[in-house]
Amino acid sequence: MSATGLSPLLGALVLGYLLGSVPFGLILTRVTGAGDLRQIGSGNIGATNVLRTGRKGLAAATLLLDMAKGVVAVMIARALWGEAGTFAGDWTAAPQLAAAAAMLGHCFPVWLGFRGGKGVATVLGVALGLAWPVGLVSALAWAAAARLSKISSVGGMSAAVAAPLAALALGHIALVPVLAALAVLVVARHHENIARLMQGAEPRVGSSRKTQD
Repeated sequence: MSATGLSPLLGALVLGYLLGSVPFGLILTRVTGAGDLRQIGSGNIGATNVLRTGRKGLAAATLLLDMAKGVVAVMIARALWGEAGTFAGDWTAAPQLAAAAAMLGHCFPVWLGFRGGKGVATVLGVALGLAWPVGLVSALAWAAAARLSKISSVGGMSAAVAAPLAALALGHIALVPVLAALAVLVVARHHENIARLMQGAEPRVGSSRKTQD
């Protein structure tokens, strides 16, 4: 047991999940009178759907807060339990476990019947928290792919896939397994988008068509 009274394993998982499960998009749209986000557009709780309310400021705030909860989960876990891998190697160090749990909390929040977001902003946040150069590459991949394709889902999936590749290229080998697993989760959460992309039916940014982004 650590000085906090929790084992690093349990503490990191609980910390990450609770932080990750805070549905900022839903909270912000409700308190500002924009309505129930789950009844708007795609029904998703992420920043892209918040943008469909016409509140660009709320969408930006949702994006930053969803990123921040990933960063904060990693930073708190690092401060409390350090970097050393104590369970099955470096890839299971407390910050990595908190990162994974934050993603699970965002995608499957118990408060919303386990129906959460796609995890793009949060995976960017945990990547930044784990190693800021990796997070920066991931963010640049997101921006470049979204700008070139003008499709939100392409940008999001590109960001997630870029994170483990950047970790590998930049020498953060211990981060590759968790970031690869999170990339798989993000891509899996976009399965409907992938089907539409293959059909040429995925709408571009700014389209008014209803999608499950």
